[in-house]
Amino acid sequence: MPTITVLPHESLAPQGARFEAEPGKSLCQQLLDHGIDIEHACGMVAACTTCHVVVKDGFGRLPASSDEEDDMLDKAWGLTATSRLSCQVDPVATDLTIELPKYTINHARE
Repeated sequence: MPTITVLPHESLAPQGARFEAEPGKSLCQQLLDHGIDIEHACGMVAACTTCHVVVKDGFGRLPASSDEEDDMLDKAWGLTATSRLSCQVDPVATDLTIELPKYTINHARE
């Protein structure tokens, strides 16, 4: 199974994390399952940008993002060329290294 590596994040993953991807779960759900409390204000339906991540390694091996995801990503804080909504990423095809952005557009955590 592919491995997901999360780079250290001041509040969500101070030590970073590393775990095996589970089939049938989005990257967002897998982060939550492994104790990384990433925001997901829309319930993981690509209607917000609070689960935005930056893929540092493995981006080119992921399936392309949809037009809907791209439209939402345009609103994300800290958008990069390798940004994705974690609720839309199925990580079972490749190892990934991701960075959690410092901020989201959500002013109040759920």
